[in-house]
Parts: sequence; C-alpha cells; structure tokens
Amino acid sequence: MLAAIQYTDFSFPNVEKKQRGKVRDLYFLKDRLIMVATDRISAFDVILPRAIPYKGQILNRIALHFLQRTADIVPNWVLASPDPNVTVGKICAPIPVEIVVRGYLAGHAWRQYKAGHRMLCGVPLPEGLHENDPLPTPIITPTTKAHSGHDEDISKEEIIKRGIVPAPLYEQIEAVALKLFERGTQMARERNLILVDTKYEFGLHNGALHLIDEVHTPDSSRYFYWDTYEQLQKEGKPQKQLSKEFVRQWLIENGFQGKEGQRVPTMTNEVVEDIMRRYMELYTTMTGETIEPDPSLTTEALMKRIESNVNNYLETEQLLLT
Repeated sequence: MLAAIQYTDFSFPNVEKKQRGKVRDLYFLKDRLIMVATDRISAFDVILPRAIPYKGQILNRIALHFLQRTADIVPNWVLASPDPNVTVGKICAPIPVEIVVRGYLAGHAWRQYKAGHRMLCGVPLPEGLHENDPLPTPIITPTTKAHSGHDEDISKEEIIKRGIVPAPLYEQIEAVALKLFERGTQMARERNLILVDTKYEFGLHNGALHLIDEVHTPDSSRYFYWDTYEQLQKEGKPQKQLSKEFVRQWLIENGFQGKEGQRVPTMTNEVVEDIMRRYMELYTTMTGETIEPDPSLTTEALMKRIESNVNNYLETEQLLLT
C-alpha cells in the first residue's frame, strides 16, 4: 500500500499544546496553530482503523482552494501552507455549533425524513419529497459541536435560548453561511457538480467572526454530478456522488452505524484503494488538478518531509519577526 499518515507526534519548536482531532493533529504555538491533515478517516463520529493514502493532502488542498475564494465573504483562519498536508493559521476561539446548510434532501436529512420526521432542527420539511430532491430553499440545520462522540441536532431557537451563541452573533453566522453556500454552489456548478449540503465552523479572532477548519471538502460536503442528476432522479436511481457518503453507505451495508456494540467491518486493501480513488477523483473534478501517487514514497519519508517543511517555515517566520 501507498504511504499514509495515521498519527503524528512532531516536536516543532515553541509548541505549547498538542491536540488530536478526528482526522487532524493540531499543534498550538503562542500566536498560531499548525494543523496537520492526516490520512485518518472518520464516519458516524468514529475513526476508522485504516488510513487512506493522500486523503489528508487532498482535503487540505481543497480546503485552501475554497478558503482563498471565499475570503471576500468572511475572513478565515489561514496564514500559510508550508506543506501539502499542513495549514498554519490564526488561533480562533471556536463557536460550539456546526452550521449545516442543506440544499437537497440527502444523507442524515433523508434518513430522518424517511423515518417520518417532518421537522429537522426546528425547520419544517414539506410532504411528498423523495430522496435527493431539491429543497424549496437551502435550510440551516445546526448541530452541537461535540468533543467526543456524536454531534447532536439542535434548533436555532434552542441555541439562542441556552445561551450557546448570542442572538446577534448567531444571526450573523447564518447570513454568512448562506452566502458561503451560494458561492460554493456557483463554484461547484462551474465544475459540473451540485453542492448538496455542507457544514461550516466558525470562531472569533480579536472579536471578529472567522471561518475556521475546512470548507467545501468531501469530508464536510456532499456533491452530485450536475449532468446526470435529473435523469437519475427521474429514474429513481441513486445519485452518482463524490462525498464521504459512499463510506457511510458501505459501513451501513456491513452492519455499522456507530452504535454501541457494533464493530467496524474489515477494511481490505481494495476498500482502502477505492476510497483513495474517489478522493482523487473529487480533487481533480473540483480543481482541474491531479495528484500522481508516488509508490516509492514511504510513510517515514512523508513524515520527514512534513517536519522539514514546517520547521523551515517556522525558522523563516522567526527571522522575519526579529
């Protein structure tokens, strides 16, 4: 198998704290954050046992692609990307809700709808919809940001009532999220894709709202192909999609949804390679660029490359600051 990063434990200079997320390893300096995008993959809020080669690099590059192209809507946390797997940025105080914007009835929303629910996070859903149908207008379905375990659906009213986010700030967040979704929809259409749904995370830096983490990547978004959407929908067939939903479907088909007592099915080399191929396909579709796998690159060499690139960046920045 190709090189893949499951975990990191770098000793970058002046690191004050290390933190491991679901798929990213974070290194906190006094005035900035080093985020290493590993090749871990999670689904149903569970980290799967095998890493996917090139996944971290792909997600990092796609996130940067969109963060650069949405900075006119809202500032974001990014300062630099010294390595394909690494982003360095501002340390922001995270706002403890994820803002999920949905333009179509898919994924979690469809599973809730199919179960008979017609209210999702306080938002009413019309009768008569089918899986993957467009919604009348994009809706926002927030979730609480859990440190571990499953995130939970929550309504706008409950967020404000509990004091999780002050009302004026939350109104600003929703307005910005809809503008981001509109921009993402436009950019997807230019690449023959439909942005079905996505999630945004926000934080505050010096009191100003910032977009943090990733944006419009296949880990945080779902995409359909524009040119086949109507025909497949008319025929009642599954949509061809490029997102992490295919991983969730594979897990569901093999008896796993992250529930207590369930075990993650065996990830064979074929499964890992298929997931990698789909991530590469999305990257090329989204950006027009390609990544050529390097079979000679070892995991050890990959780790050394990241460490060297980050250390060179920090050394340069230190020289510039003195």
